[in-house]
Amino acid sequence: MTSTSETGDVTGTRDKDYNLIWYVEACLSNALRLEQYVQDAERDGDDEAADLFRKAQADSRKGAELGKQLLRSRLGGG
Repeated sequence: MTSTSETGDVTGTRDKDYNLIWYVEACLSNALRLEQYVQDAERDGDDEAADLFRKAQADSRKGAELGKQLLRSRLGGG
């Protein structure tokens, strides 16, 4: 579903900025959830699944960091 109109008047935040904020939050939330999945797999002795979840968690952390860097540059933070 694609919208051609800016909805920032509703949220008070430009869509591009809101999308980046959402992306960072989703990545961080995913990293937290994956920590539980790692622990569950380790508890069950499933090293393959634990490794998969650790890799996915690292990707989520990287995505969050990249998103935060972009937000900082666009919002003028240090």
